[in-house]
Amino acid sequence: MKPILAILAIFLVSQSNAQQKHPAFMEQGNIYEVNIRQYTKEGTLNAFAKHMPRLQKMGVKTLWFMPLQPISKEGRKGTLGSYYSVASYTAVNPEFGTLADFNKIISKAHALGMKVVIDWVPNHSGADHYWLKTHPDFYERDSSGKAIYTADWSDTRELNYNNPVMEDSMINAMKYWVKNTGIDGFRVDVAWGVPYSFWNKCIPALLKLRKLFFLAEADDPKLHETGFDATYSWTEFHVMNDIAAGKKDVLSLDTVLTKIDKDYIKGAWRLYFTSNHDENSWNKADYATMPGKVHAPFAVFTQTYNRSMPLIYSGQEEPVLRAVSFFEKDSMGFANYERAPFYSTLLHLRATHDAFKENAVFERIKVNQPKQVMAYSRKNGDHLVVVVLNLSATEQDVKLTAELPKGHTYFEIFSHEGLKDIHSLTLPAWGYKVFVYGTK
Repeated sequence: MKPILAILAIFLVSQSNAQQKHPAFMEQGNIYEVNIRQYTKEGTLNAFAKHMPRLQKMGVKTLWFMPLQPISKEGRKGTLGSYYSVASYTAVNPEFGTLADFNKIISKAHALGMKVVIDWVPNHSGADHYWLKTHPDFYERDSSGKAIYTADWSDTRELNYNNPVMEDSMINAMKYWVKNTGIDGFRVDVAWGVPYSFWNKCIPALLKLRKLFFLAEADDPKLHETGFDATYSWTEFHVMNDIAAGKKDVLSLDTVLTKIDKDYIKGAWRLYFTSNHDENSWNKADYATMPGKVHAPFAVFTQTYNRSMPLIYSGQEEPVLRAVSFFEKDSMGFANYERAPFYSTLLHLRATHDAFKENAVFERIKVNQPKQVMAYSRKNGDHLVVVVLNLSATEQDVKLTAELPKGHTYFEIFSHEGLKDIHSLTLPAWGYKVFVYGTK
């Protein structure tokens, strides 16, 4: 037994020291969520295409399209229904365009150096998906035999993952998009509602077709073990909202981040955001949860923190300062792009600076105001970025306790100021500094 135990111990150590590998095309990347219905007055793929050069110039690397499939009519909410009530997994909603239109979008994105990810809804289908008639055993049912749904999602029906034929059908539907389009990955809706065993089967099958990126809408470290590259940072997001509201401080965020480092496999990416379609439509993010100047330091955090895969939601670069309707037509309207330079500065830094590569070293920097201020560095050889964030509503005189290199200038990417020493700084309420060392 001893040799077996020794082998097991070596295996466990190797597992604990393993670092998750990701598609090379996503390194130093970012994600921009596209709400096709509301993005333009037309609400079509072709109308959105006109914005792609602008987004590429801003620094967007990956476009995530909310579900493109037809929407069920039974139990439909509002006039247009929910994107996430899918009537057919292998068709395109004619309101948005055609499969040919989408393939043109993908070709254009790839020509611009961008990737494309589609939203996938495996936990449930729409309430009139044809499977309900052709394969009734594909669905969870109550004691009376009626197909059920989760929470108040009355326009959907829960799929049965105890049925292997349903699982194979779902995998084949995902394969359809890989084979018939040039997509680069999937954002998986309600990934937490689908068994781990399915992902252990599904993701390897899809990766046999080509390298893909997988993002799970879930705050679950185990999903990384099934092959997901990134998971949602819901816990961190909620603490950030509490800090913005004055209910918590940086130490509360530190507690969460420490637990994340402990619970998640090394190298696991976390999707950091200040808003997304759910948070905008239902919880007034970020125009009300992080209003005005409060938004900026949290946005910097999402773009620069360790293991971050940052997300920008449609309209944040405008900014759209309202809850965009979910079930009715409500065009965002673009005219000024006031936040675009801010995001562009961060996105281009992330994409071009070696300190954001996977092999870079991340370190937290001690400060004299640990409840109000967060500071950290990213270093890769001689390439160094230092971030200082005042996550409070009062001005802070900040002192950094760290051995920082000397001899070159620290260049601040927003103000363009150059400093020889950044150990002592004054940051206004909700102020932020991002320094690049030795490079202008």
